[in-house]
Amino acid sequence: MTSNAAIVGGQRPLPRFFGRGSLALVLGLYTVYTLGPFLWLATMSVRSTAEISADPYGWPETFRWGQFYSAWVDANFASYFLNSTIVVVGAVVIVTLIGAAAAHALARYRFRGNRLIYAILFSSIIFPPQITLISLYQILVDYNLYNSLLGLTLVYISLQLPLTVYLLEGFFARIPQDLFDAAKMDGYGDLEIFWRIVLPVGMPAIATTLILNFIQLWNEFLFAVVLVTDPDKRTLPIGLRAFMGDNFQDIGMIAAGVMVSVIPVIVAYMFFSEKLIRGMTAGAIK
Repeated sequence: MTSNAAIVGGQRPLPRFFGRGSLALVLGLYTVYTLGPFLWLATMSVRSTAEISADPYGWPETFRWGQFYSAWVDANFASYFLNSTIVVVGAVVIVTLIGAAAAHALARYRFRGNRLIYAILFSSIIFPPQITLISLYQILVDYNLYNSLLGLTLVYISLQLPLTVYLLEGFFARIPQDLFDAAKMDGYGDLEIFWRIVLPVGMPAIATTLILNFIQLWNEFLFAVVLVTDPDKRTLPIGLRAFMGDNFQDIGMIAAGVMVSVIPVIVAYMFFSEKLIRGMTAGAIK
């Protein structure tokens, strides 16, 4: 006989298709499936090419950590890593500050053209960024920014700014007006409200956009390969492609180079994963 607690509003609860054990099994299989390629790459990065050819899926007989040193020094990955760090970190910091300020203005202030600006930003997200490649190339040439890290940084900022504003505007719009009214009563100006109210309260959403922009730009290939041709100014994706072209038979070294480019993304996610989840699941602010 069904108890009264099992019936809510005169309706029987839906059957549970997954118990805890079944759910844990499904999540475990999915984790193995997603981590499999990464673990395979990690093992190849410390094996020689001869070992990989003999047994592609085998466990390393000897961990050849020297391959990372060779990739870092001999293959010039240190220079590629530094270039990527300068370009990506600079672009992410600037696009986050500008995007947060623009999103706050669009979400909180009502002025003529507010929704028009928002619509233009949204439309720029819909269209593929590749259609701007030729125009950006010509602009950089005209302003002597072609084949420079500064020019690539500015391009990255322009690429990620619309999405950053779009994501942050929806979050900032949910901040209660009472917070701003109380801040104005305390004598805060608009800039102080932005720094002391908007940024701290909106940190989960800001962290989300920061991580998404970092991952997107760290792995960006098309604009970097077109707008930067100097070998000394290559970013990691371009340097990795050039290294694979020159050493396509050295599988172990290629795997070590790929690991060098992957590790920063993993470390960034490990440090900011909690804020990323909070920002993506935040529906309202109390």
